[in-house]
Amino acid sequence: MYASHLSSDEFGPELRRRRLAAGMTLTRLAALLSYSKGHLSKIERGQKAPPTNLARRCDAQLGADGELEKLAPPGAAAGRGTGAGGAAPDEGIVLLTVDRDGVSWPSGGLGRRQLLAAGATSVIGLGVSGAAGAGRADARSVSPADASPAEIFRAQFDQMRLLGQSTDPALLLPMLTVQTHTLRELALQAGAAERVRLLGLASRYAEFAGWMAQETGDDPSALWWTTRAVELAEAGDDRDLGSYTLVRRALVTLYAGDAGATVGLAGPVADDHRLPPRIRALAAQREAQGHALAGDHAASMRGIDRANELFSRSAADGGGSGPVIGTSNLADPAAMVAGWCLYDLGRPVQAAEVLDRECPRIPAHAVRSRVRYGLRRALAHAAAGEIERACALATDLLPLVPALRSATIATDVARLNRELSRFRANRAVSGLQPAFAAALHPRP
Repeated sequence: MYASHLSSDEFGPELRRRRLAAGMTLTRLAALLSYSKGHLSKIERGQKAPPTNLARRCDAQLGADGELEKLAPPGAAAGRGTGAGGAAPDEGIVLLTVDRDGVSWPSGGLGRRQLLAAGATSVIGLGVSGAAGAGRADARSVSPADASPAEIFRAQFDQMRLLGQSTDPALLLPMLTVQTHTLRELALQAGAAERVRLLGLASRYAEFAGWMAQETGDDPSALWWTTRAVELAEAGDDRDLGSYTLVRRALVTLYAGDAGATVGLAGPVADDHRLPPRIRALAAQREAQGHALAGDHAASMRGIDRANELFSRSAADGGGSGPVIGTSNLADPAAMVAGWCLYDLGRPVQAAEVLDRECPRIPAHAVRSRVRYGLRRALAHAAAGEIERACALATDLLPLVPALRSATIATDVARLNRELSRFRANRAVSGLQPAFAAALHPRP
């Protein structure tokens, strides 16, 4: 499934051969694919190149098991990359060097007292039990007068994750930078037990900073922060996060459209029985997404089944006392990712059924998650030919996109716009054009 495409000249004749062998008229296949008969006819005659998502839908409808996708022309798939632009990894943040623990750390820039003061100010300024936690029963609240630094920063981490659901990630990165450095400075002064705890928190702040960097479209910074997270975790005797960083790297390659790298990074983590079940579960679903990107339905569904089993095992174990690794906003992460995969596999009707069930279960405060998976839901309905339904979903979601400033979400906004652009005569589609323009080109 990961071989390069063979020949752009062979797709049309092979599509026609398989369609006729299935006893299907061009009109019927076009209706099933939500494409016009004329457009599909031009593809069969070799006058138009098929995009990869159409090739996959043809595979699914004709039971071709990926053979048609192999014949799609190179470059037919729209890129899913989040963009490699933006600042260099260490531009605009404190310059780092390597200390005695092997952790890259400040050399110049903010001094130690400034870091501690800035970290404390950010805690007070945002409010440990502030409005960001409204409507969320599990948001932590502590009294700074009675709590240790680790408890304060642990509660603050929950608040930062809440803010990350509705705030421009570029605004959070400076605070995450200062808080990470502050935790490291505090760890240098702490006793052995508290030091381990503070370094563990610092690693989670750094990992979250990597995710926010990816959301800004700066993949090099995302990977840089992920490396810092691993260094901090290992300095605190946590060896598991080093494996989880491969899952984070696999997310970058997934959005870059590199199926082979995604599977290659996530697969070994999912197979490692020494790791906690939750990390393996997150790796298994990322591997499933890589297989789906490659068009391998069977392997993708096996990955989803394994993720589901591992998530169940993790829940039975009760998890740890630290922050939850990975998303905490999905009621059934494996089911949601299954819907995502089914869309990539060219099965939009099945994808829509799953996402219709799962998306309403996302909590109201998780705006970024609601938009991310909601757009996938709209994409599935659009690909299934349910244009009015897709437009109704997009009408609610697109106004939320500009404030999120998410490079990953922008990828699916562009895909939905392309999917619906084939139906511009539809009144609902034409009415969405201003919202698409605002979402794709937000004002500074």
